[in-house]
Amino acid sequence: MTEFFNDVPEFERMLVRSGIRLVKYWFSITDEEQQMRFLVRIHDPLKQWKLSPMDLQSRVRWEAYTKAKEETFARTNIPEAPWYIVEGNDKKRARLNCMDHLLKQIPYEDVPHEDITLPDRVFNPDYERKVLPPELYVPSKY
Repeated sequence: MTEFFNDVPEFERMLVRSGIRLVKYWFSITDEEQQMRFLVRIHDPLKQWKLSPMDLQSRVRWEAYTKAKEETFARTNIPEAPWYIVEGNDKKRARLNCMDHLLKQIPYEDVPHEDITLPDRVFNPDYERKVLPPELYVPSKY
């Protein structure tokens, strides 16, 4: 593991030197939020597919995983490629905050473009929309 932690920062520096913009994000949730999400997955048949045996073990190993995360940050957070932690208890806000942050990391200029107008649809008085066979349609269940 020591070799890995020695190699990662140097590898990341090499990527940055070669012109790659490396941005690292960690979506962080609280222990309570993780427990709530797992309980919802256990009890909601529509979400049970999201729950894996590894997820169940992550509850047992919460502290060990947290310590490993902290060590990873301590040993791989370098000026050329820093870590950014996204508070993730609220998934939608976390994603929006991350997108906003990422876009601010990349300098860009507006691309000029012509105004777009929607043309009128051409109406042909001789055209009549066909009624398609019912078996082609997906049943409306919801």
